[in-house]
Amino acid sequence: MPHHSVVTVPLAAALAMLYARLVATFFGPGLSGLLFLAPALALLLILPFAAPLYSTRGTAAFFLAWLGEFKLLLLASGRGPMDPSLRPVPFVFTATLPVKLLRHSPDAAAGAEKVSLPLLSSSIKVAIMLALLQVFHGKDQMHPYATFALYGIYIYCFLDFLLPCLAALGRALGMGLAPQFDKPYLSTSLQDFWGRRWNLMASAVLRLAVYIPVRARLGAPAGVLATFLVSGLMHEVIAYYITFRLPTGQLTAFFLLHGASMCAERWCARRWPNARLPRMVATPLVVLFVLTTALWLFFPPLFGDGMDNRFIAEFNALLASLVDAGGRLLRLAGIAP
Repeated sequence: MPHHSVVTVPLAAALAMLYARLVATFFGPGLSGLLFLAPALALLLILPFAAPLYSTRGTAAFFLAWLGEFKLLLLASGRGPMDPSLRPVPFVFTATLPVKLLRHSPDAAAGAEKVSLPLLSSSIKVAIMLALLQVFHGKDQMHPYATFALYGIYIYCFLDFLLPCLAALGRALGMGLAPQFDKPYLSTSLQDFWGRRWNLMASAVLRLAVYIPVRARLGAPAGVLATFLVSGLMHEVIAYYITFRLPTGQLTAFFLLHGASMCAERWCARRWPNARLPRMVATPLVVLFVLTTALWLFFPPLFGDGMDNRFIAEFNALLASLVDAGGRLLRLAGIAP
């Protein structure tokens, strides 16, 4: 199945979401709809295992086993980004991918412009990823934290290349889609980083599924901590899909630390409302805190203990196959000998 998974996994996910749309149309929110959604929920948990590569398995787990599952659960409760009244293509697109439809308005039009694929920016990110793959060959002579930092840059470039490509595809199909990143390296606070700049679809889903219900019962600090706890647990799940290793708890600790830090940040902002740091000070502090804690807790479970060697080998093999396929196409077109 590995060589067919590039087709079978998206196809199976699309069929599961069409089935979910049918269930939501006939049953609506409630327990009956949730019970009939159970086959789709189960399939989304299984599909990432069919992806053969380290990176594609992690991407499929993020799209389907995390966001897809949460979107279906929100659909069963009558909330969330999915609406059964949407046409099949937009419904499947927003259900299976980390994208959010924009409503028709001047702001929506402006947002849609932001997700048009910038060729220069995308080319730069691809060039950075290719350069980093070459740098990784000498990682044995580098400090582990330096290597993890480069992996972090690689992940950001990969996501900020992939998601705008998906958004551009959505625009080509007539859908206005909200951007998923907004220059996270310019964040002035942890709340700014996690709530308004980084992985905005995950933030939106967690806000609806976790933060708002918990805040209504236990208050905002509990809502923040619960949201980061769930995010940490879901990252542990994704790490298992990628590495097939039991969770270490480090990813959960990373997100709980950030949740507690955000609560402290909010308390300080209320306690001293006029004591805001200037942007030129706040932004480096936020970036330094995120990077330091990620090197300590986030990257080791994903890339430590030899997992990075598999990651590099897979990408080199994938790159070689793409170059070979490109050469064949050029020869078929008579452009290359």
